Amino acid sequence: MKELLLLRHAKSSWEEPGLSDAERPLAPRGRRAAPRMGRELAQRGWFPDLVLVSPARRAQQTWRLVSSALKGPAPAIGDGSGLYMATPGQLLAALHKVPEEAGRVLVVGHNPGMEDFASLLAGNGSGEDALERMREKFPTAALARFAFDGRWDALAFGGARLLHFMKPKDFSASA
Repeated sequence: MKELLLLRHAKSSWEEPGLSDAERPLAPRGRRAAPRMGRELAQRGWFPDLVLVSPARRAQQTWRLVSSALKGPAPAIGDGSGLYMATPGQLLAALHKVPEEAGRVLVVGHNPGMEDFASLLAGNGSGEDALERMREKFPTAALARFAFDGRWDALAFGGARLLHFMKPKDFSASA
């Protein structure tokens, strides 16, 4: 069984209006939420084998903060160059290139593509509560955990089971 962790980047800052969208950094709330999610991943033992991260500054910062809190084995870092503002089809295409030996993959990306992709990916056997929560809102620093049988290059929309959906506010009121 393979696992896919979809993590939306943490809350970004809009305080520097001259920056391009790709250069926006994390806001203070995002800098608190990202390590919180990393600690939760570590507590649950969900250590990725491979990580794909959008090149956007806020996504890169999110991953650095998550990974510093994971304190587990260092995962391989794959090519995330096509993940900036990726569509569901582009996200699926990126996952089709994942090496088969990767059992658990973490993707750090953006909305609306991340939320749309997660909704399209969830198929039969998905947890009702997790699916309802995810479809209600996929906020910054939220994580969807999927499982599927088969190969990465055969992953299809509707072909995975949503097992968990969690957001920083699930673990602390100050997120």
